[in-house]
Amino acid sequence: MLIRMLALALALASLSLACADAAPPEPPPLEVSVAQVLQRDQPIQLEMVGETRGSADIPIRARVEGVILGMHFTEGRRVEKGDLLYTIEPNPFEAKVVEAKGYRAEARTKLAKAKSDLDRIRPLAEMRAVSQIDLDGANAQYEAALGGIQVADARLVQAEIELGYTLIHAPISGRIGITEAKVGEFVGQSPNPVVLNFVSRTDPIRVRFSIDERRYLQLARRIRELGDDEIRADSGPDLELILADGTVHEHPGRTSAVDAAINPKTGTFTLEADFPNPDGLVLAGQFARVRAAVETRKDALLVPQRAISELQGIFRVYVISEDGNVGLRAVELGPKIDKLQIVEKGLAPGDMIAIEIARLRPKMTVRPKLVRLADDGNVIEEPAPSSDRMEDKEAGGA
Repeated sequence: MLIRMLALALALASLSLACADAAPPEPPPLEVSVAQVLQRDQPIQLEMVGETRGSADIPIRARVEGVILGMHFTEGRRVEKGDLLYTIEPNPFEAKVVEAKGYRAEARTKLAKAKSDLDRIRPLAEMRAVSQIDLDGANAQYEAALGGIQVADARLVQAEIELGYTLIHAPISGRIGITEAKVGEFVGQSPNPVVLNFVSRTDPIRVRFSIDERRYLQLARRIRELGDDEIRADSGPDLELILADGTVHEHPGRTSAVDAAINPKTGTFTLEADFPNPDGLVLAGQFARVRAAVETRKDALLVPQRAISELQGIFRVYVISEDGNVGLRAVELGPKIDKLQIVEKGLAPGDMIAIEIARLRPKMTVRPKLVRLADDGNVIEEPAPSSDRMEDKEAGGA
C-alpha cells in the first residue's frame, strides 16, 4: 500500500511539472473595424460666419418734437408700407400752418396794392405826368411783393410739412420692432428718444459675412471659373444658409453686395447675400453660417476623422495589410468634409485603414472586421464588400 501511494505521488508530481513547463495559450488577435479608403469627386465648400439682417432695416425717427398721442401697431408684427405707426401732438404745428396762411394773405394784399400802384403810375410816366423815379419805385415795390408771396408760400409749405411729420407712417413693408417710446412720452429731442423704432424687411433676409484673404482668393477663382471677371453683386455660386441649430435653410441665396476692398486693419473682405425667406422663419440679428462650393477635387481620397491620430504636428493613420499586420503611415491632410478628412498624400486607392485606433500599435497583428463607410463618414456596422486580396485570403483560410 505504501509503495502504491509513493508511486501515485510521484505521478502527480511529474504531471504538475509537465503542466508548469507548457506555454500558456496565446490570446486571440484583437478584432478591429477596418474600412476601405473612400474615393470620389468631392466638392470643397467654404464656410463663413455671419449675421442676419433685414434686406432693408429702416429706423423710424421723430422728425418733430412733441408728445406721442397714439401708437397704432402691434410690436413684433408685420406692417405694410404707408400704415400709420405713431401720432405726435399736432396742435403747435397746426398753429404754425394758420400763422403761415396769415402771412400769405398779407403778402397777397401787398402784391395787389403794389400791382395797382404800378398800373396807375405806368401810363402817367408815359405821359411824363410823374417822374421816372416814381415809376422805378412802383416797379421795385411790385417785385418785392412778388418775393413776399414766394416767402409766404414757402413758409406755408414748411409748416404743412412739419404738421405732416406728426403722423409717422411705415416707410416699407416688414416686421416692426419694440418701440423705444410709449404714448405720453416727449420725443424728437435728445435725451428723449429720436429713433422710435425700426421696420425690417425679412423677405429676402440678408446675411453679412467676412472672409480672410486666402478664402477671398478661393472664392474669386471659383467665380472666374463660372464666367464672371470679379466678385460682384449677384455673381458666383449659389450659397447655402446654415442656421444656429445646424439646419440648412431650404432656399439658396446669391451675393447681393460686396465691399470695394479688403480691410487692411482686419485683413477681411465683407460680402452680403440675400436668401428668400417667404415664411419669415429667419429674423434679423441671428447667428448664421454661409456655405459655398469653391472647387471640386477629382478622385479625392477621404478617411474618417476619428481614424487619424496626431503626434507633434504629424498626422498618421493605421493601415491594415492583407494578413492583418498593422502599419503606421504619415499622411498630409486636406479640407474637412462632414466627419471625413481629405488625404492629400500618404494613402492610395484601395488601402484598408483602421477605424478604431485606441489600442493599436505598429507591427501588431489584428483580426479585421470589415465595415462600410457612409457618404458622410458614419460607419455602417455590417460587412462591406472586401477587396480581392482579402477575399482570397479568407478563401485560403477556409
